[in-house]
Amino acid sequence: MAIIVNLDVMLARRKMRSKELAETIGITEANLSLLKSGKVKGVRFETLDAICAALDCQPGDLLEHRKEA
Repeated sequence: MAIIVNLDVMLARRKMRSKELAETIGITEANLSLLKSGKVKGVRFETLDAICAALDCQPGDLLEHRKEA
């Protein structure tokens, strides 16, 4: 997929665990894990907004587009 999810990077920068983020934004750890691995087909803006608020970042810090070879 050409969209890369950099949620792990932001969690590390903020020294936050996935469990803590999941609790803060109100989603399950399993759903957060799927999002981190890029195995989702989409993400609600509401969820993206909550993640950005919790991690004090911008959507572009979490999502990256790479050209496929």
